[in-house]
Amino acid sequence: MKISVSMYSFHRTVYKENWTVLDFLDFAKAQSLEGVELLDIYWKDIENELPEVKRALSKYGLTVSAYDVTNNFVKKEKKEREKELDRVIEGIRTAKKLGADVVRVFCGDLKQGIPYEEGKQWIVECLKKAVKYAEEAKIYLAVENHGFFAGKSEQVKEIIEEVENPYVRSTFDTGNFLLVGEDPSEAFARLKEEIVHVHFKDFRRKRETDPVGGFRSLTGEEWVAVSPFDGEVPLAKIVQQMKNAGYDQWMSLEYEGYEDPKKAVPAALERIRGYVS
Repeated sequence: MKISVSMYSFHRTVYKENWTVLDFLDFAKAQSLEGVELLDIYWKDIENELPEVKRALSKYGLTVSAYDVTNNFVKKEKKEREKELDRVIEGIRTAKKLGADVVRVFCGDLKQGIPYEEGKQWIVECLKKAVKYAEEAKIYLAVENHGFFAGKSEQVKEIIEEVENPYVRSTFDTGNFLLVGEDPSEAFARLKEEIVHVHFKDFRRKRETDPVGGFRSLTGEEWVAVSPFDGEVPLAKIVQQMKNAGYDQWMSLEYEGYEDPKKAVPAALERIRGYVS
């Protein structure tokens, strides 16, 4: 397995310290990483930044493990869904320029008055249109188990199967399954043949002494993000499952804890390397 870090791990740093993509790449290089995961939300001026980022990637010997698009297909108005589709298509084009072969995509957000079957139809329709561009570019659209609308493994698998294209696969987020009441290791067993990208993170139940709010689950329980192997996600078991399944793609650290990521991420990487080596 190859290890990368998602720029989302530095979400607070981006806004507190005005980090650019280049700042993130400088940090990644200092950690002796092979890969980085970039997101569409962090460009300040993509037209001017992209050439510089490509030069930095080449200089540092870094591969873009995935390019993340922050889309939402669960919208009632067709024009709004078309805007989201355009966002994904533009993400495919950007990923191609960056040399990435995976574009992480979302399904959409849970909204009152929109039943799952109706929203699923919109998601499938949009993915069928987007994957035509992805297949031409030889890039996977990797659906993440994100949010409450289609966050369970059986829902992700159902959507992938209904699109019926080998270029629509799964971004397996190890932590998010807890938020929908699902055992992550059981979810891996269900999705293992679909996975082309992994978000590696950990959660534990929120304590009264925690200095931050947690991520609220479908049941109303709050979960706090922590460093890998400090929480309740069975990460050691999942790593073994990945090895048993012959998974040899990217495992991308997505740190969402409340500690300073400039300290927490290097420590997490050292621990991860010990488990996957």
